[in-house]
Amino acid sequence: MAQIDIEKIVQQVVSQVLSQNAPEPSESETPSPRSVNEKDMVRRVAIGSDHTTVEHKEILKNYLQSIGYTMVDVGPFSKERVDYPDYAAAVARKVANGDCDRGIMLDGAGIGSSMVCNKVRGIRAALCYNMKTIVNSREHNNANVLTLGGPLHSGAELCEMAKLWLETRFGGGRHWPRINKMMAIEREERLYGSK
Repeated sequence: MAQIDIEKIVQQVVSQVLSQNAPEPSESETPSPRSVNEKDMVRRVAIGSDHTTVEHKEILKNYLQSIGYTMVDVGPFSKERVDYPDYAAAVARKVANGDCDRGIMLDGAGIGSSMVCNKVRGIRAALCYNMKTIVNSREHNNANVLTLGGPLHSGAELCEMAKLWLETRFGGGRHWPRINKMMAIEREERLYGSK
């Protein structure tokens, strides 16, 4: 697809997302306001895809840049066939090593990328498919990588989902012991393996 076509699509999607007047979420769906500390601030976001979702990645990347995020694109940069595990691992490693605050990975369904990202120590990748799972993945599970099935959503939906995911804060409180247990299992498995 020509560069001019991608820019035109991005402009249309950004305009559509910004002009949408979505209905107000119910009280149970509305994330409660949280104090924002330095650890909560999201500035740099790693993004990657497989070859089938390069155009979805470009739409999402350009939209997120337009609203102030610094995007670190790990590729691919063409529709030439690639293996999604290579790019999912690259996104996860950018987050795990602290180069990026969060990561987003797109592939055909988001399933395989989620599996790959969760193999990287310190990553809590969540495959989300609607706004409720987006909020839950952040508020309850403190997910630091989002995986999405690009073709399962419109460009506007991808943008809206990613924006909400990046803005939703971890709830803390009763969720901390569960996150600590999750990470303890990761440490134990690495030390002792399955018996």
